[in-house]
Amino acid sequence: MTAVSLLAAVTLPAELTAQDLPDTPPPSSVTIVRLLSTPVIDGEIGDGEWQGAALIDRPFYQFQPEFGQHSEFRTVIRIAQSGTALLIAIEAMDPDIDRLSVARTQRDGGLGGDDSVQIMLDTFGDDRTAYSFQVNALGTQKDERIADNGRTVDDRWDAAWKSAALRLDDRWTVEMEIPFSELRFPSSDKDSWGINIRRTIPRNRESSTWAYPGEAVYRVSSFGELAGIQPPSREDTWTFIPYALVSFEKDADVEYQAGMDIRWRPSSRFGVDLTVNPDFALIEADVETINLSRFELRIDEKRPFFLEGNELYQQRIEQFYSRRIGDIGWGAKTNGKFDATDFSAIATSADYEDENGRTTQADYLVARFQQGFERGSNVGVLATNRHLNGDDAGSAGLDTTWFFTPTLGLTAQYLKVHGPTSDNGTAWFLRPSWDTARSHFHIRHTQLDAGIRDDFNATGFMRDDDRKEWDTNLKHEFWFDEGPFEQVEPWVNYNRYTTQQGLLRSWKLDAGVDIRLRKFWEIELYHMEEFKLFEKEFRNDRTRVELEWDARDGRKI
Repeated sequence: MTAVSLLAAVTLPAELTAQDLPDTPPPSSVTIVRLLSTPVIDGEIGDGEWQGAALIDRPFYQFQPEFGQHSEFRTVIRIAQSGTALLIAIEAMDPDIDRLSVARTQRDGGLGGDDSVQIMLDTFGDDRTAYSFQVNALGTQKDERIADNGRTVDDRWDAAWKSAALRLDDRWTVEMEIPFSELRFPSSDKDSWGINIRRTIPRNRESSTWAYPGEAVYRVSSFGELAGIQPPSREDTWTFIPYALVSFEKDADVEYQAGMDIRWRPSSRFGVDLTVNPDFALIEADVETINLSRFELRIDEKRPFFLEGNELYQQRIEQFYSRRIGDIGWGAKTNGKFDATDFSAIATSADYEDENGRTTQADYLVARFQQGFERGSNVGVLATNRHLNGDDAGSAGLDTTWFFTPTLGLTAQYLKVHGPTSDNGTAWFLRPSWDTARSHFHIRHTQLDAGIRDDFNATGFMRDDDRKEWDTNLKHEFWFDEGPFEQVEPWVNYNRYTTQQGLLRSWKLDAGVDIRLRKFWEIELYHMEEFKLFEKEFRNDRTRVELEWDARDGRKI
C-alpha cells in the first residue's frame, strides 16, 4: 500500500473512500414569476392553476445515508408567487406509498420521523438567517427561525401560512402559501433570496435536499438561489390593539383592567412594539415540574412580546433570559436588520418579588447587535441591565461564531458582570469544532469567576459559577450498503470542572453506540461514569441496553 492510499484509509471512514467522494456540483438556482391567479391550497396540484410556475424536476442530493449521492425518490416542485405570497407545490413520488410514515398531528412536533417536505428561505441572502416551513404527509405544519448559519434553530416562532397535503396511489402532494407579510426581507431592489428544499424519507433514513448539502441540513450558506422574487414593498403600517377586562364577584369590589399593544412596521426589515399592561391571559401555562436538584430549572418563554427576534439572544453563556422579567407594566421593543447587521433592543418595567414576598418595580434594558461576515460567520455584542432599588446588575460582552472553512469552526464568548456583589467578574468560553455530514469533534474550555451568579442572573441564566471546565465530544456515523447493519454511530463525551482554586467538583464520562439493523431493529448501548462533590463525594455509574423495533411508518415497539 502506498503512503497516499494508506493516508486515505486512515482519514476516511471505511465505507467512503476518497474515490467515492462526489464532486460538488454548481450552485442550484431557480427563477420564478408571478401568477395571475392564486391556486387553491387544497393539496390537489392542477396543471391549469400552476401554469407558468417554475418547475424543478431533477434528483435531490442525499444528506444521509449516502452524502452527496442522488436520491432514488423523484421530487417535482413548482414554485411561483402571487402579489402577496410565495407559492409552492410539491409532488413527492413514492413507489411504495403504503409505507409512508405519518404519525405527527400536533403543530411544531418533531417531523423528522415522518415523510415530510421542508422549505427554507434566506430572505436577506446573508448566509446566516432563514425561515423554515415544514409539512408532513398529513398536512401537519412546523415553522422555525434559523440563525447563526444553522447553529441556532428556534421552533417557538409561529407564522400564519397555509398548507394542504393529499395522498395518491404513487405519490403524496403538498401545496403551500407563505404570505410575504410573515417574513422580513430587504426593501431594496434585490430580487433573489436563498432557498433550499428538503425531503425526509424515514424508511430509508434518508434526508435529501435540492441544493447540494453542506455539513449540516440547516447550513444556510449552502442554500441555492431563488431568483426573480418580487415581494411587495411594505408601506408604513400601524396596528393598535386595546383591551379591557371587568371582573364581577359577589360580595367583592368590581375589578378593572385595561391595556394596549401598538405595533409600527415602517418597512419589512424593521419594527417597533409598544405594550402597556399586556394581556397574557391566553398564553399557555407552564407545566408544573418537580425539581429534585439543587440547581435552577430553565423554563421556556411563551409570551409573544419576547418571542420575536428571540433567536438573536441564543448564547451558550445565556446573558438574556426573558423569564427573569415578571409581569410587565410597560415595554418597548425593536428588531431589525440593515445590510449585514442584525439588532434588537428591549426596555421594560416589571414587577419584582424578593425572597420575602415583597413586590417592587424593576427596570430592564437589553441591547443586541450582530454583524455578519463571509461563510455565515458573525460577531455580536450583547448588554443587559436591571435597575432595582437603586442598584444596577447585569452583563456585557462579545460573542462569535466563525467558520474558517466549511468544516472547521469556532464559537467563543467573553463577558463582564456588573452589580453589587460580582466585583466586575468575568465569564468566557472557547470552543473550536470540526463538523462534517457524518462526524463531529469539539473541545470546549469555560471559565466562570466566583461570585458572579447572583448579579449575572439579574437578567441571564447561570446555574452555577466558580468553574474551570473542559468538555470534549467525538462521534461518527458509519453507513453500510450491505450486511445486517445499516448504520452504526459510536460517540463519547467527557466533561470535567474544578473551582477557580483547583478543587475537583465533577467529572463525567458518557459513551455509547447506536446500532440500526436493516430489519427495523435498533440497539442502543450506553455507559456512564461520574464523580460529584457536594457536601460529600458521590461516585455513580450506569449501563443501559435498549432494544427497539421501528417499522419507520409510525409503528414502534
